[in-house]
Formats: sequence, C-alpha cells, structure tokens
Amino acid sequence: MNVNIKKSKILIVDDEVEILDLLKMVLKKEGFENIYTAETGKMAIEIFKEENPELAILDVMLPDMEGYDICKTIRKTSNIPILFLSAKGEELDRLMGLAIGGDDYITKPFSPREVALRVKIQLRRNMMVNDINKENQETKIKFGPFEIDEEKIEVRKNGIIIDLKPKEYKMFLYMMKHKNQIISKEKFCDEVWGEDFIGFDNTIMVHIRRLREKIEENPSKPKYIVNVKGLGYKLIFKDE
Repeated sequence: MNVNIKKSKILIVDDEVEILDLLKMVLKKEGFENIYTAETGKMAIEIFKEENPELAILDVMLPDMEGYDICKTIRKTSNIPILFLSAKGEELDRLMGLAIGGDDYITKPFSPREVALRVKIQLRRNMMVNDINKENQETKIKFGPFEIDEEKIEVRKNGIIIDLKPKEYKMFLYMMKHKNQIISKEKFCDEVWGEDFIGFDNTIMVHIRRLREKIEENPSKPKYIVNVKGLGYKLIFKDE
C-alpha cells in the first residue's frame, strides 16, 4: 500500500463504541496511522473542521442527527470519499446515500476487512483524481493579469480571451515561461520559430508590436512587454 495512503486521516462516526473500536483496530492493522472517532454528529463535524480528514466513514443513524446531514456539511467544503454504514439495506436508502454525495454504502453487519479494502480503494481513487487535477492545473501558466492554458491554446487577460495568431501565441507563451528574463530576437527565432535569425529582425519587431496592441492598455507606452536596449525584450508585471 502506498505510504501516502497510510498517512491519510480517517474519520469514523458511529454511536456504537464496539464498532468504532473494531474498525479502528482493523485499519490500524492495515497500517493507517491517523484515525479519529466520533459518537455524535456534532463531534464529527468538529473533528472534520479541525483535522480535515481525507476520508470519512459515517453511520446513518446517530443520536443527534443522521449521517446524511454530516455528509451534506462535509460536501459544502470538501470532496473527500465518504462511506456510509447502515443497518438499512434497502435500495432506496443506498440510492439516497449516494445521491447526497456518498461514495460507497456498506450494510451492517459487515466484514471489517471488507471495509478496510473499500477504504483503500476510495483513497487510491481519490489520490488518482487529485493527481490528474494537478496535471491539468500545470497546463495553465499565470503571471500578473495573464493566464495561458496550453491544453486549450488560450490566452486570457483578466479572464478575457485574447485572440492571438499562431506565431504571436508561441512568442507570448515563450515569454510567459521566461517571465522577467531578457529574450533576444535571436532567441525568439531559434527557440520559438526554429529559424535562423538572419533576415528576421523586422519580422520579430512587427510581431512584438502586434502583441503589444493586443495585450497593452497603451501599446506606445508598454508596461508588460518592455524593450531592454540592445539586448531584446522582457515580460514584466508590476503590481500597482
């Protein structure tokens, strides 16, 4: 089992102390280190807010509220996996638990080892989803008011899409990846266009001018794409 999963915080909520102790013991044997238990809904919500667990196991019937209500509270701020425990095995109850945001529904009496297996499955699945989300976020580059989504090939300024031609987009993407760095005309030709610099001096200047017309408030007095005399251009942002 992945060491990251072992360190996951797990919240178990049930008004039967025997069930809490049994599940805690089984999960400890499986290598889970951080297990929190609660016998009431109020205590469960307090622990959730303080500890931010990665997974919750909720009994449906509690003395002060239903596990469904705890689930609704958790879902206001978190997408962690939620497993329901219930003596009610009717299809309607299972569907209700899943409909309000549960990820799994286990009917009492249950096999403790099966619960542990389902916990592992849900944590691994959630970890994979989080990894995918992180990868998707990495396709976005942000700097000042600008954002580039490489997957969608979109450039935005203050959330508004800027229409750039292919070479303008490639130049601006390169500048975003090398913000606050001086980029020579030779570098643009070599790294962005894959062309020799000879004969492209004016072409680079024209594309820079067009870029400024699209991203600057005042292209004649640029504050984002600035000239570095004799060296090239630099993408900067000063938070005013």
